[in-house]
Amino acid sequence: MSELITDLGKVAVLMGGISAEREISLMSGKGVLAALLAKGVNAHAFDPAERDLGELKREGFARCFIALHGRFGEDGTVQGALELLGIPYTGSGVMASSIAIDKVMTKRVWIAEGIPTPRYAVLHKGGFERSAVIAVPDNLGLPVIVKPSREGSSIGVTKVMGYSGMVAAVDLAGSLDADILCEECIEGDEVTCPVIGEGASARALPVIRIVAPQGNYDYQNKYFTEDTHYLVPSGLPQGEEEAVQALVLKAYRVLGCRGWGRIDVMIDAKTRQPYLLEINTSPGMTGHSLVPMSAKAAGISYEDLCVRLLQGTALDARAAA
Repeated sequence: MSELITDLGKVAVLMGGISAEREISLMSGKGVLAALLAKGVNAHAFDPAERDLGELKREGFARCFIALHGRFGEDGTVQGALELLGIPYTGSGVMASSIAIDKVMTKRVWIAEGIPTPRYAVLHKGGFERSAVIAVPDNLGLPVIVKPSREGSSIGVTKVMGYSGMVAAVDLAGSLDADILCEECIEGDEVTCPVIGEGASARALPVIRIVAPQGNYDYQNKYFTEDTHYLVPSGLPQGEEEAVQALVLKAYRVLGCRGWGRIDVMIDAKTRQPYLLEINTSPGMTGHSLVPMSAKAAGISYEDLCVRLLQGTALDARAAA
């Protein structure tokens, strides 16, 4: 039997919440909770949609495992509340979380640091004419990817194949976010690479290559079908995998991330240039999720991964002291 972990105090696994990704968060949280209990951790489920966060302090929780996804969980808001409560938590701090949830702000930081990311345009809800929507493909080409700036799990994402599809795609993304990101579509290998740790000690885990039906890695194919294939080892040439890992590590560090994260990447089929799409600072931990899959390939079990992340809980305030 593996060694039990009993010295981490009372632990809240934050799951559910009020974002569009609530369903996935509950799946992640239940998996994390079961893993921590199996390792002997005094862990309890805690849904911020149903309970006041102040109860964490009143009930003596010593730390939190954040298994929330999307807004009000992955965007710095819960992190800020936990800072005020003085309860250490998993994952990135307030600033890194708030930047990383915003795909446009993330791109701006990466571009400033010389990190390749697809060309893009931003439409602000209520602040553009329909003619501007139709003009987007003139600048970015077709197909073009349209998505809300601050959602995850491929919610509200459309791959637009022709001019006639632009208005519906923008309307869908705009129903979820005031900022609509239109992005150049990079055709090629779709890969993802998790990172664990902080600063100079952060390490990139094995790259996973994603092969989805008709190349459509949408919400359904991410979580609810068995038709998507995940290749780890990725099958990329060794030099390419190492280049992706090095690029992902740099991108993670420049945002000031800590604990863990996962960065999604497209590799151009013609040039073999990797382009970074976005970063997840509270990745999924479901049965279909990619961080545990990559960790397993690196010799880290799901249970050990959960404990390792929990052991890395921190507060911005203490780091700055």
